[in-house]
Amino acid sequence: MPCMGVEGSRALLRCRSACICLCPGHGTAVRFLVPVSTAASLRCNPVWRLRAWGCLAGGTTLMVIWLFWLLRSVPGGAPAPQPTLTILIWHWPFTNRSPELSSDTCTRYGMASCHLSANRSLLASADAVVFHHRELQTRHSRLPLDQRPHGQPWVWATMESPSNTHGLRHFRGIFNWVLSYRRDSDIFVPYGRLEPFSGPTPPLPAKSRMAAWVVSNFQERQQRAKLYRQLAPHLKVDVFGRASGRPLCPNCLLPTVARYRFYLSFENSQHRDYITEKFWRNALAAGAVPVVLGPPRTTYEAFVPPDAFIHVDDFSSARELAVFLVSMNESRYRGFFAWRDRLRVRLLNDWRERFCTICARYPYLPRSQVYEDLESWFQA
Repeated sequence: MPCMGVEGSRALLRCRSACICLCPGHGTAVRFLVPVSTAASLRCNPVWRLRAWGCLAGGTTLMVIWLFWLLRSVPGGAPAPQPTLTILIWHWPFTNRSPELSSDTCTRYGMASCHLSANRSLLASADAVVFHHRELQTRHSRLPLDQRPHGQPWVWATMESPSNTHGLRHFRGIFNWVLSYRRDSDIFVPYGRLEPFSGPTPPLPAKSRMAAWVVSNFQERQQRAKLYRQLAPHLKVDVFGRASGRPLCPNCLLPTVARYRFYLSFENSQHRDYITEKFWRNALAAGAVPVVLGPPRTTYEAFVPPDAFIHVDDFSSARELAVFLVSMNESRYRGFFAWRDRLRVRLLNDWRERFCTICARYPYLPRSQVYEDLESWFQA
């Protein structure tokens, strides 16, 4: 880049307008002066004037390069192209056969440069390896600790509650990242969410019955079983599922629940952020008002509007809750569906999409992190 040097700076001192230029030859910033008007520029030495403008042009080029580098290096700037990441799923959840994992699997979920594989021969080269807890808990799968490449991130994955998750004491100091429904997980994957929707409001299904509940695992010790026993004398609840001997086929659940005004979205256990398909699919997607038993109201309100559900904690007794439901007028009832004018339910129940989320989070996750006491963290 042109540099004026000291004498050039003195020559332009009479031009009365300052400019600073980095001089590679001097290794320092040199202040020089450029014209403040056309008349003033005529009084300057033409040679030094040309050098001054050359320095300005060079300085501008340097500034552009510096700004471009800054935008690439700060959050929110243009990200550098990412190489394709390979995510190895050590054992596909709940099955011995993984689904077809084509090269564009994650692209279909909006995540490019991400390749899922269940081929264990890729252990040495995979960018991260995922282990689903159920298979570790039942010993259908074991950790390849003696084959683990140095520095390879291992991901512990579960969508179950702590009440149904056992044996975590065996996994101290092994996993780097967690994939779960917990909002403080490294890879947060809820069971569902509400997304903006600008199309016509879908019609509300016609209602002919009061309340429904689909339950497969009914145990009297569970809080949901106790609450149902308290509600039943005051509220007509039709119970479906294996526990009642009235199972519903997969395609029958939503149209069946759609006929009911309310759905009992009772979680099998109450834990931090544990809001499952009982809320997202069985109630909201079906078009019924969810009556929820789970984490506190504030947790639900982090996901949906406060008037989109009824929380059992808002009532002093099961009888008071039943009276509220039975006596609700039509105007009040329809108010629980105001969100449908602008939002729609998005179910996130595909394990392929969940695993693809790892690639989206990968650049931001700490490589040196290790869960020394995974059990204490998850049980908190």
